[in-house]
Amino acid sequence: MKVPELLEGVCDLDRSSSVPLSQQIYRALREAVGQGRLKAGMRLPSSRSFAQQQGISRNTVNTAYELLKAEGIVEVSVGVAPVIVGGTLPEGAKIQSVNTVPPRGLSKRGNQLARNLRGDSWGQRHEALQPGAPALDIFPYENWARCLRRAVRTVRSTDLLYQHPSGYPPLKAILADYLASERGVRATPDQILIVPSMQAALAGISQALSDPGDTAWIEDPGYMGARTAFHGAGLNIRGLPVDEYGVLPDGLQKDSPHPRLIYVTPSHQYPFGARLPLARRLALIENASRMGATILEDDYDSEFLFEGRPVAALQGLAGGGEVIYLGTFSKSLLPGLRVSYAVVPEDLCGPLAGVFRNMGQLANVHAQIALADFIDSGHYRAHLKRIRSVYQQRGNDLVAALKEVLGNAVSVEPPLGNVQVTVRFNEDLDDRNVARGMQARRFSVSPLSVCYLDAAPEPGLIIGFAGATEDQIRGGVRALSDLLSARLN
Repeated sequence: MKVPELLEGVCDLDRSSSVPLSQQIYRALREAVGQGRLKAGMRLPSSRSFAQQQGISRNTVNTAYELLKAEGIVEVSVGVAPVIVGGTLPEGAKIQSVNTVPPRGLSKRGNQLARNLRGDSWGQRHEALQPGAPALDIFPYENWARCLRRAVRTVRSTDLLYQHPSGYPPLKAILADYLASERGVRATPDQILIVPSMQAALAGISQALSDPGDTAWIEDPGYMGARTAFHGAGLNIRGLPVDEYGVLPDGLQKDSPHPRLIYVTPSHQYPFGARLPLARRLALIENASRMGATILEDDYDSEFLFEGRPVAALQGLAGGGEVIYLGTFSKSLLPGLRVSYAVVPEDLCGPLAGVFRNMGQLANVHAQIALADFIDSGHYRAHLKRIRSVYQQRGNDLVAALKEVLGNAVSVEPPLGNVQVTVRFNEDLDDRNVARGMQARRFSVSPLSVCYLDAAPEPGLIIGFAGATEDQIRGGVRALSDLLSARLN
């Protein structure tokens, strides 16, 4: 379609572009003035004339002209065609075309932070048998809703402003008492930092307590979230071997670089579920103290102990600030609440609170207020008591079905706690392909081999049971049986 003669070759509109037409007109005229193709004193077509010949609305043209007017490039008056203003640009000045330099994209650190170490075989969809997923069907929605409504209705103080970036003080006080009685953790309320997730805690602490190139030790196999956080911090990651009792404190060579951080899951080793014996706990603390390392104790699923007595937390056994204790409500309540916590040594309270504040890793205040009420009123302990028995039954049902249907094709033991079980294949199979096959059948299991770092990986699957119905358990085991049969025959 023909354009006004003055703008021939100056303003060619691309209707297929995502850039609005008004922006295209504005940029084209701005560039033409800067390049001297349109000179001071020249009159532009009226908005009506331009719009009619281009088949666009006058508002589109007027928007472009107003943008040019705001920059002093044209003068616009009612009833008069716009005129290019003389003396706006310095002699010989050029206005560069917009977007001539492509965006640079992520930095090296950005690429580290964004990298998916789990790979595409990891269960990302939120469907049946997903590891780490709590049960939605037995969450106490009504009690939680009452606590939330009370928090919104009654709390209208400065607690809702910027005063407590490290966490809602009453919740920190309640947590200090709860952790002391249930886990043997020794901490004042000021030593507790409330954060949105375990991943936020791992990322913030690893970046605050180490520099790129430092060494971190993690269990091997171990939790991928810790490896992701340490990778994002630019650390050299070494694997601590694991056996049927948990991590081996002296498992690395003596000439291995001393670590700045040691990450462990002593209550339920991830992914195998072992409880670390007291002797190994003490040895781990001694080694960390000798090397000047900080232990990050992820008290993974400590709420779900089906048999035996709980072993005291490392934090309560340590005496010199060697341990940072990490916990979350993602498994005992719901991940969507976005409330986790870190218990840190006294000398790190202020600095780490500043780190999380500066990173914007702050938990929702109303959720914290409601959670304090939920725990203080006894709802939390009642909920834990209920889900322990339900989770134990579902875990045993899954293991029984696996043994009944798959027999000697897999090795699996009833869970001592936890919300998932680890199934080892007794044949050399590509567990990533098996996991993808299960996911295609709407079962969000994850491959075991991805959890290994330095050790030779074992093939298998990590299968969640906490939220699984009887039909989902049976359906998932049948699907796994079909997949293994197809690959073994």
